[in-house]
Amino acid sequence: MRVMVLFDLPTDTKQNRKDAANFRKFLLDDGYDMLQYSVYARLCPNRDNAEMHFHRAEKAVPDEGSVRMLMVTENQYAGMKVLVGEKTPQEENVRFKQLSLF
Repeated sequence: MRVMVLFDLPTDTKQNRKDAANFRKFLLDDGYDMLQYSVYARLCPNRDNAEMHFHRAEKAVPDEGSVRMLMVTENQYAGMKVLVGEKTPQEENVRFKQLSLF
């Protein structure tokens, strides 16, 4: 299961920039990987763990901006198509590790 965070945060004031940076830092510290500039995803072993991280991120959300979260299964995530660019190294590593377990 993956928890995905998609956000658009204001950066027009010094405080907004600080809040946005703190939120991104929280996501990285909590095990999320950056897929794109405002899209982060985290691998979770089960739904309970995903919900725990979901609630942790809710507490770290800045007061302004737009933040959305989505839980998807690994099958749904694996079905994502990259139209331009390449998969991140984290995505490739997870696929290899998962295949080597079977």
